[in-house]
Amino acid sequence: MEEEIKKVLDKAKDMMHKSVDHTSSELSKIRAGKAMPSMLDGISVEYYGIPTPLSQVASINTPDAKTIAIKPWEKNILVEIEKAIQNSDLGLNPVNDGDFIRLNIPALTEERRKDLVKKAKSEVENGKVSIRNVRKDINDALKKLQKEGASEDSIKSAEEDVQKITDSFISKLDKIFEEKEKDIMTV
Repeated sequence: MEEEIKKVLDKAKDMMHKSVDHTSSELSKIRAGKAMPSMLDGISVEYYGIPTPLSQVASINTPDAKTIAIKPWEKNILVEIEKAIQNSDLGLNPVNDGDFIRLNIPALTEERRKDLVKKAKSEVENGKVSIRNVRKDINDALKKLQKEGASEDSIKSAEEDVQKITDSFISKLDKIFEEKEKDIMTV
């Protein structure tokens, strides 16, 4: 039974780690005034009738801190890329020069920075909810093990461990948010 409890705890750590990774990934899409290729991660382009991630049809780089350059591997999809960026919620205006697309990243206003912090906080809260849901599922699995014959003491101990793991991952999310907030609010 102890081995099964250990497996459940390992599963909890793994699932919570994935929640933190996902939240970090979502936060990386929130721009902080600097041009980053990851800002375009959620954009898909119609490529031969199939929605394809932008990074799979073009090279994306940042020649400077305020510009993203997108060079498609096939010129015939320049217009599709341009449309996809305009239709995204990034609020950027692509400049198509016939060979590649340039995105000029405007400086953020104080109001926009505050909105981005709210968006980041919302993403972190979603991550915390996800971690708490994992805790609930793991505690349910532990109760099931108790019904199958695990001792009450070992289950109580495991539940305490799950709470410690949960607290540590929520603390990680708080640190990630603090860094992102600092990054966004830095002019």
